[in-house]
Amino acid sequence: ENGLKNLTIGAFGKAAGVNVETIRFYQHKGLLPEPARPYGSIRRYGKADVARVKFVKSAQRLGFSLDEIAELLRLEDGTHCDEASRLAEHKLQDVRAKLADLARMEVVLSQLVCACHARQGNVSCPLIASLQGETSLATSAGDRLGRAMP
Repeated sequence: ENGLKNLTIGAFGKAAGVNVETIRFYQHKGLLPEPARPYGSIRRYGKADVARVKFVKSAQRLGFSLDEIAELLRLEDGTHCDEASRLAEHKLQDVRAKLADLARMEVVLSQLVCACHARQGNVSCPLIASLQGETSLATSAGDRLGRAMP
């Protein structure tokens, strides 16, 4: 734990599980403060910095954008649960919408794959024809994919 109070940027990155460029990027975006550089010395990072980067990475894995993460960091003292909950509810709605889009895309792609496997003779590939808009399946697929794509 003493080693987590006086880390160089390289050691900090290793402790946080990110590379140095990620640390600098987070600093540039305002997600991570840049420590002062003592005269003639190098910047040092500590345990709180490691925890902050891990927070950012965890939030990214849940699908939060860097702007949303900046907002969550503003609320990190734990006393703004209602605001944090609203952000999470909005993210949950986004995730559910994406899941619905993916389900529609799965149906269309499944139909196209089945059409490819069922084709006989020298007919053109149903998938390619569909993407080119040449078949009736393409119209329904395009309509469904159009709704599925943002």
